[in-house]
Amino acid sequence: MRTSSTIRTRGTVKRTTRAAAALAAGALALSLTACGGDEDNGGGDGGDEGGGAKQPASSVTLPKLDGESLEVAAVWTGTEQENFKKVLAEFEKRTGAKVTFVPAQDPIINFLGSKIAGGAPPDVAMLPQPGAIKQAVDKGWAKPLGAEATKELGENYSQGWQDIGKVGGKQYGVYYKAANKSLIWYNAQVFENAGAAEPKTWDELLNAAQMVYDSGVTPFSVGGADGWTLTDWFENVYLSQAGPEKYDQLAKHEIKWTDPSVKDALTTLAEIWGKKDFVAGGASGALQTEFPASVTQTFTGGDQPKAGMVYEGDFVQVNIGETKAKVGTDAKVFPFPAVGDTAPVVSGGDAAVVFKDSKAAQALATWLASPDAAGIQAKLGGFLSPNKSIDSSVYPNEVQKKIAEALVAAGDDFRFDMSDQAPQAFGGTPGKGEWKTLQDFLKNPKDVAGAQAKLEADAAAAYGG
Repeated sequence: MRTSSTIRTRGTVKRTTRAAAALAAGALALSLTACGGDEDNGGGDGGDEGGGAKQPASSVTLPKLDGESLEVAAVWTGTEQENFKKVLAEFEKRTGAKVTFVPAQDPIINFLGSKIAGGAPPDVAMLPQPGAIKQAVDKGWAKPLGAEATKELGENYSQGWQDIGKVGGKQYGVYYKAANKSLIWYNAQVFENAGAAEPKTWDELLNAAQMVYDSGVTPFSVGGADGWTLTDWFENVYLSQAGPEKYDQLAKHEIKWTDPSVKDALTTLAEIWGKKDFVAGGASGALQTEFPASVTQTFTGGDQPKAGMVYEGDFVQVNIGETKAKVGTDAKVFPFPAVGDTAPVVSGGDAAVVFKDSKAAQALATWLASPDAAGIQAKLGGFLSPNKSIDSSVYPNEVQKKIAEALVAAGDDFRFDMSDQAPQAFGGTPGKGEWKTLQDFLKNPKDVAGAQAKLEADAAAAYGG
């Protein structure tokens, strides 16, 4: 799973008050706390078992497309790709079209540029950032959604999720897939052995980590080889500590990365990243650990794994599914704890964008905006949709169901991933910008001022001053 960032954006997610953010975070906390029991893992095979429910009869109207061929590009791999192909297969069945999945490289906007330069753009691409949508529009690559797709989107999505797919007031993106990126997953047996409870505040998280450490298990697994995991850590701390207004300002580079609020967030992060033996393998080990391994090593080895907790979004369930651990029993989850007044609610997502303005491409966008399409992948696990018309009972376990319900209930009360709103050179390129500076900071968390200076220099260059 990757939700990297690209070009500059001005995503129009609705600004929320602290009270609204607190309500959304509270709903999530209540939902997750209520989960338990022996649940299926998130990597189900898509049978009717997961949740036992089927989607209602189709409500989306699609044209007949016999003989038409389409290409869909996305950076998805492994289980995520295979599950999405099942959604495309149903589209083929309903329309008669033939759809080919084209594996893309990250950052996808560069991949698309090479395809377009070669005269072979895909019909539709799944873009993991609002910034990528804007760049595609600015370059004249993306095509506005047609009437049917826009209608389907309006019926099934909150205004906030519609708005982040807009550029210049026109609808370009269908946020088919979402991510709740304010979750910490933990090995239930490790917590039980340590006598640790699910924390609600940052101080309680540090106390739980100390208890896990004292029990003989390293507290945290960090996938530092993938710089985007580190930006997600920062964003949750920053949103909770600095508040949504500052978050929006920093996301647009209206305040500098040398601002005291950034210093506070980095100093807070250092309380974990800089604590000796709190990160599996230390900084050097974390920087060699890719995201999937950061998950599997938390839930492999019974009650003596390499780490007791791993931070990342709901999509962690796909990787948990590669182990013997079961979500809801062996692998449990709590909302990212409040660092400031309220707990953070950070979201990401992948939007379907049309690159060939054909009847078939527009039909596929309409399909992906429907509850029928999202319901297929929701049943398969490791997937979250902002589509409010989905029957939540299709999700394969109670944990995923409650996360999905909380996301829909939050409406527009969330913040989109900050690095996904940044120019690609700053927020979404391996070995550069924010990814690289936070990797360096993980290695040397005492150098807060140095990290701030480097972040600001790179941001200023990427944003154009």
